[in-house]
Amino acid sequence: MSNPNLRIESALGAHVVSSQALAGGCIAKVTRLDLSDGQSVVVKQGGDGLAVEGWMHSYLKGKLPVPDVLLAEPDLLVMTCLKSEPGGMDHGAETHCAELVAALHDFTSKNFGLGRDTPIGGLVQPNQPCESWLEFFRDRRLLHMARLAHQEGALPTAMLDRLEKLAARLDRWIEEPERPALIHGDLWGGNILSAAGRVTGFVDPAIYFAHPEIELAFGTLFGTFNPSFFRRYGEIRPISPDFFEIRRDLYNLYPLLVHVRLFGAAYLGQVERHLCRFGV
Repeated sequence: MSNPNLRIESALGAHVVSSQALAGGCIAKVTRLDLSDGQSVVVKQGGDGLAVEGWMHSYLKGKLPVPDVLLAEPDLLVMTCLKSEPGGMDHGAETHCAELVAALHDFTSKNFGLGRDTPIGGLVQPNQPCESWLEFFRDRRLLHMARLAHQEGALPTAMLDRLEKLAARLDRWIEEPERPALIHGDLWGGNILSAAGRVTGFVDPAIYFAHPEIELAFGTLFGTFNPSFFRRYGEIRPISPDFFEIRRDLYNLYPLLVHVRLFGAAYLGQVERHLCRFGV
């Protein structure tokens, strides 16, 4: 049964009454469907990683507010539709978001990584468990993404060489956390839903266990979080003073390399500035 609406109707036992295209990610087509039983659902189509995305949403259930997964297949994901208001988070929602993210970071594991690989923007994140955060970040995040970007022709050889030099010096700046923390992995404004001063849900996760600073760093890269977020988060989970001064830019090399692979040379300038920041 290749028609997605027929597959959805068969799985949910209700007919599609109307549909509306929604803003989606760079990989999948996203649609809101209104069903004959009065339910509204969000449907993602495309690629072959949507079953894993459904699994990640289910993994986060009870740890973050996330949609319920109604159907998860490699090329089709159906979830409940959460209330959301346009315009991004207001002050109340930002404070609430900080509380939710801080609580998420309290979930821990023996190792960094996860029992399975997870996608970010359709790209594979290798999650083979590792006892050392420095080794995990170096090998499974920074060098992994840099080398693939180079193989694909998106990252110049000279820049890869500089990233490898930086990777060899990470012990100058990287600190091992007390314990691994569960992170959402792709926290930007488009993946956080809010209404009436509260966060209603998080979508499009890219989960694994990490140093929570890598999540906080990404929240600064595209202006997702304002000072009120970090103020409230820091009241719950103190933030090291040198995080903003030093490690934030170091950790943000990873999402920048993800963007280089997905979108090309437009992000190389930011990678260059971050490398210069660390003297390579």
